[in-house]
This record gives sequence, structure tokens and C-alpha cells, in this order.
Amino acid sequence: MSEEPGFIVKAPEHFLSTSDLQSLHASNSSGRRDFLARAFAAAAAVGTSAVAYAQTKQAEGELEILNLPAHTTGLGQGVATKPYGQPSQFEANVQRRQSPGLTQTTQASVSFAPLQSLFGIVTPSGLHFERHHQGWWDIDPTKHRFMVNGLVKTPRVFTMDDLMRLPSVSRFHFIECGANTGMEWGNVAVPTVQYTHGMLSCSEFTGVPLIHVLNQCGVDLKTAQFVLAEGGDGSSLTRTIPMSLVSSGEVLLAYGQNGEMLRPENGYPLRLVVPGVQGVSWVKYLRRIKVGDKPWATKDEAVHYMDLMPDGQHRQYSSIQECKSVVTTPSGGQLLQGKGFYNITGLAWSGKGAIKKVDVSVDGGINWKPARMETPVMRKCLTRFNMDWVWDGKACIIQSRASDDTGYVQPSMVQLRAVRGTRSIYHNNAIQSWLVQESGEVKNVQTT
Repeated sequence: MSEEPGFIVKAPEHFLSTSDLQSLHASNSSGRRDFLARAFAAAAAVGTSAVAYAQTKQAEGELEILNLPAHTTGLGQGVATKPYGQPSQFEANVQRRQSPGLTQTTQASVSFAPLQSLFGIVTPSGLHFERHHQGWWDIDPTKHRFMVNGLVKTPRVFTMDDLMRLPSVSRFHFIECGANTGMEWGNVAVPTVQYTHGMLSCSEFTGVPLIHVLNQCGVDLKTAQFVLAEGGDGSSLTRTIPMSLVSSGEVLLAYGQNGEMLRPENGYPLRLVVPGVQGVSWVKYLRRIKVGDKPWATKDEAVHYMDLMPDGQHRQYSSIQECKSVVTTPSGGQLLQGKGFYNITGLAWSGKGAIKKVDVSVDGGINWKPARMETPVMRKCLTRFNMDWVWDGKACIIQSRASDDTGYVQPSMVQLRAVRGTRSIYHNNAIQSWLVQESGEVKNVQTT
């Protein structure tokens, strides 16, 4: 690689300067929303301000290396300063975000994970995306109860202590909202990967396989075909889960996430984990499992989370998240600084199994090259991929295309629309395109 390495100016969701910190600290809550809205606008049009920023930072860096800063000559803080660890203050802009394009309410229902600022495959718990149907709660675990009823010999009510003394397992899985990338169905080019794909996260979940608890209650697997999961929030969210998924042992009654208890916004103290299935089925604040012999067609699956097909019919219980991938760097809102070497990186996942291969194109899908799949590669889990690339300074379109171990290949938007039409909202797993302009600015586009 003869070219010198280039570097990428991230979208505004990354490092904060000292002056940025001072401005943010001086803001009130409405000021913070204005700050985020300005960041959203800046990501949509990086422009010369980012070029000037990069040049300034490069000049500052050359001076900083010559002068010993205070942290090199002074005494740092003690271990007890922050009993619960927090990120650096200069990472304060790496955060979940509401889209300014969505209706703003006092009980916001969606926040997007900053995929462009994450490494590896695990999403920090504090950056895990959120989707609420009636707001989140911080529930007293000593008072929370979980019930099993329906087609079982012995209906039971469990405390959290009852569940947490049972044999547990820990597994890594992705969770993706069924509406992730939904705005792309309507040709809405939101500026960054945080807004196109940010209703996606991956964690290590700890809990008890649901089938073990059902067996304790005497479930009859000959007649039991489905379970109904009911949440304890104000919407009483309910979802039908096929018994085939439960009996496999994959479905968990989870209380742990990334080595600690669930966060309140992620369902503390108990949620369902249904690997490979859209996030709405991962019912939070789980209070009941009812065993039955047919789907329940509750309000949350007979009115919402359905796909309108070209023939006018609705595709119901379409819960599996098909094979999908996205390049996170370079991606929308970022800026490439000059010709040279860059590392293309991104994430791939499949609700049906493990990722088998990821190909990357830098010419809009004409030619494809295999990317490096970084370990570990696990079933129904995010997989990180990387590819070396030398940019020649010309405009180009970067894409990724994933394949899973079932043989399924991620479709283009044209291929997906040919099957699903133009009126869908959910389950958009089409190839994402990022246009790199000659200026180095990266924008969200759709190819035909």
C-alpha cells in the first residue's frame, strides 16, 4: 500500500473538545436538545467546517507532543472518586439519541445506539438502544413476580430470588427492533448510521432457559404450541412465541446483561430474550408466560408489527430478523481526509444462525471483495468485519453484503422491493449504500 494512511473525521457523535464541553455544561435541557439538533444537521452537511476542524486538530497535535501536559507531571485522582465507573468526559457526545425527525414527547419511545462510535460486537449497557411502549420503570425486584399458567399441570408464581437460584447460562445475542432501517423504505435518507441502523445492540445476557421453568410447571409439549409473553409496563405488551423456539433452550428469562443486572430501560429486573427474533418479542418487565395451543393475535401482533404486502394482505408473525449488515465506518456524516489507506469496518448479523461471509464493494456493487470476519463468530450475534482499502480520492459508493450459514444472501433494496413492495415499515434488511464524495464527505444514498 503505497499511499500514506488517511484519517476520518467522525460524525458529531464522537469526541468533544474542551470548548464543546464548556458549551454543553452551560446548556439547560432544552439547550441540549438544540445541541443534538445542530449535531444532526452538521452530520447531514459536513462541509468545510469539518475540514478546518481536522486541519486545526492536526496542527494542535504537533504542538501538544512537544509540551508535557499536566497529566504527565501531576498526581491523578484516586480510585474512590467514582464508585461506579463512567466514560471520559470527552466521550460525552457518544450517546443514545432521539431522532429530531421523530415526534418529540415527554416520554420518548425510541433512542438509537451510536454504532459509528462502537468497537467489537458488545454494546455497552449505557448505550443500548431503547424502545418503549409506555415509558420505562425502575421496578423493586423484591416485589416483582413472574407467573406461569395456561397448559401446564402446576401454575406457579416465582419471585426473583426463586429464578436467580436456578441454574443459569450466559450467551451473546443481538437484538434488533423490527422497525430498524424502516425510514429507508420511504426513501428518507437520514444522515448517519446511528439513525439508519441504530435500533440494534448486542449484549451478553444471563438468565434461566424458559423451557426449564416450564418443565418445572409440568408443560405438556404435545399440546403446547405457543407461549404468550406479557410485560408489566403500562401497555401490557404481549407477544406470541412459537414453542419450537422455547423448547430449543434458546429463549431465556434474563436478569443479567453484560456482567451486571439489566438496566431499568432494558427491562429490569426481568425480560425475555428471544434470539434472532425482532426486539418487540423480547418482552421487558416480564410478569407472565401463558402456554397455549394457538397464537393469541393480541393488539401488539394483530394491529402493529405487520408488513403490508403488494397484494394488500398483511404478513403477520414475521418475527425473524433476516441476514443483514452495515458499514459503520466510513459512514454517513463522516469525512475522509485525503487519499490513502482506510479501514472499512462494520457489523453483520442473522436471526437464523451464524454469519458465513461478508463481502464489501467500493464501486456500488459492481465488484465485491471478501472482508475479514473478526472472531468470535457466534449464532444470532453481531459479527465485526474489516477490510483494507486505499482511497484514490474519487467519488465512490461503499456497501456490504452478508451471507449466513443457511445460504441466505442479503438483498439489495431493488431485490427486496420486488418481493415486499413499497408499503412496508418493518424488516428492511437491504444493502446500505454510503456515497463518498470527492470532498471526502460521506452521505446516505440508495442505488438502483
